[in-house]
Amino acid sequence: MMETPEKAQLQAQSRWTPTVARWQWGLLTRRVQVLLDVSVLAGAFVAAYLLRFEFLLGPAERQRLIWQLPVVVLLQLLSQRVWGIYRFIWRYIGLSELRAFIGAALTCLVVMLAFRFGMPIGKPNLWVPISVTFIDVGLAFTGILGIRVFRRMLFEWGEREREERRQVATGDVRVLLVGAGKAGVMAAREIQGGAMPHLDVKGFVDDDVEKLGSVINGIRVVGTSAEIPRLVEDLGIDEIIITVARASRSQIRRIVETCERSKAKVRIIPGFYEILGGKVNVSKIRNVEIEDLLGREAVKLDEKGLHAFLSGKTVMVTGAGGSIGSELVRQVVPFSPLRLLLVERSEYALYQIEEEMRRVWPTLNIVPLLADVGDGGRMRDLFGEYRPQIVIHAAAHKHVPLVESNVGEAVKNNVVGTLTTGELAGEFGAEAFILISTDKAVNPTSVMGATKRAAELVVQMLDRRFATAFLAVRFGNVLGSTGSVVPKFREQIARGGPVTVTHPEMRRYFMTIPEAAQLVLQAGALGEGGEIFILDMGQPVKVVDLARDMIHLSGLTPGEDIEIVFTGMRPGEKLFEELGTSADQVDRTRHEKIFVGKIPQMAPEKVMAAVTRMARSRRRDDRAAGVVRDGDEKALREELQRLIPEAILSDEAREADERRKQKSSRLRVVPVAS
Repeated sequence: MMETPEKAQLQAQSRWTPTVARWQWGLLTRRVQVLLDVSVLAGAFVAAYLLRFEFLLGPAERQRLIWQLPVVVLLQLLSQRVWGIYRFIWRYIGLSELRAFIGAALTCLVVMLAFRFGMPIGKPNLWVPISVTFIDVGLAFTGILGIRVFRRMLFEWGEREREERRQVATGDVRVLLVGAGKAGVMAAREIQGGAMPHLDVKGFVDDDVEKLGSVINGIRVVGTSAEIPRLVEDLGIDEIIITVARASRSQIRRIVETCERSKAKVRIIPGFYEILGGKVNVSKIRNVEIEDLLGREAVKLDEKGLHAFLSGKTVMVTGAGGSIGSELVRQVVPFSPLRLLLVERSEYALYQIEEEMRRVWPTLNIVPLLADVGDGGRMRDLFGEYRPQIVIHAAAHKHVPLVESNVGEAVKNNVVGTLTTGELAGEFGAEAFILISTDKAVNPTSVMGATKRAAELVVQMLDRRFATAFLAVRFGNVLGSTGSVVPKFREQIARGGPVTVTHPEMRRYFMTIPEAAQLVLQAGALGEGGEIFILDMGQPVKVVDLARDMIHLSGLTPGEDIEIVFTGMRPGEKLFEELGTSADQVDRTRHEKIFVGKIPQMAPEKVMAAVTRMARSRRRDDRAAGVVRDGDEKALREELQRLIPEAILSDEAREADERRKQKSSRLRVVPVAS
């Protein structure tokens, strides 16, 4: 292989030039370190005497200096050992070790002053003058710290020289960091510290004009985000890393759009709350995902209230292996539950969440329970044995088209399963039961939405029967959940397209899974019983815009590299989702992102009669008794329609309703009366 001129020059330089990179104090053994310290300490004591007596030492002062020197140096060496200074590796010395040096210096100062005032009058040769004591301690410990800092400087200088030679030889990735704040500095420090040796940081970009031209950790702030395309060309940048950890959705989108005007690849560090929470470190740089563009400000939680709600209690999560259920499990754990019951009917999903919890939280009391919430006998056994105090009911069938063609299973799981689990929670004295509901329960046009609205009615009915606080939390789509549009789009893009969208005007509310789970727990802590809480989902997003963004983030161009194809709306789908109904009065709660819907309740006997008829559909086949037959989907739809008059489950009614809802229905907030 031919060598480039740069490689040849660097090899010759490393062979013949006595560079700092080659001279790394290889002989700096522990014995040599102690000898260097002794030299510095002795020199400091002599200098202190000379300064005290203005370099005019008489015979008496010289004699006292000779007597006192070994005693003082020995005392200072012992102090260094006591404070652990000799355990520090010189080339890694830093600010965190400074406390030990200060402690050793103060210890010496106190001991030397004690000797000075406690020494008998007849021992003048051991009297160290007070001024000499102060000067000596200052010089001595500044000196021993200084030689260690100098050693680190030499080491880092050598490392940089070697790194520069290696970069020329291997052609590493030239990087621009967007954001010179705390997260950006942390990222730069980790890159420079060797966490990502293939990256070569060429500068910071920051919109704070006061930072322009400044140097942070040896890296210059070279411009603003608007100048990124020019900087990429001028500096030969290969990769742009967004290090603005607390950026809003609009900021991330603006930065990404600016970066897309250049040829550099765009990546991002994790969110700041993830870094501080210990989940990841700054060096876990990843590609920009659609969650970054749709994500919002971190949720502010009432941690004191959540600790009171969850700490020291047995918490049951149904559907614990699903995307929402598993995230609820992760969010519950930091609030120190006494025991966590994971109820899941999918063996593999249960195995996955159990393994994750045991790996991340090895001391947590986790009980994996393979069970179907519709199996009353099995669920009764679990409630009787473990007696959960908090029940979070996330188990449900939620895929709209699949549920539309499997009505009986949807009723069994979403409605009957909620009734079974809720009745047991009340019977066994649980404190709270939280149903995970959906925006599709508002004016439902699908079986899925109708069954979730029926589940809400069940929860409100049970709240009037039991002392347990029953409540529901309603929200829209969550990014990345099982069966949702985001994983589907990713898969289609990976296959080379096309990306399929049902309708060009279809809009959906989106929320990240962690945000949804956090707000569900917060709503649970706020609830007193009977409420249907509604989460603030922000502004609805066009699904076709979501598809375009995901294609762009994959480094491709919509319409050129990946086609977008409109396939038509599927059974049960709406163009626009709603979070409240026109009859609702929606009030604010103490939390800015949680509202409570004052939704009229239905007579308990009507709800119970309808659910009972639907439940019997799984066991009996008696048309004469007015019971719906198992598998008779038309009859089940009719039963749901009677229970939920506002539901639109026929094709004709659905088409008329979609025409009526062309104007987007937004959440109407009514201020609470003072």
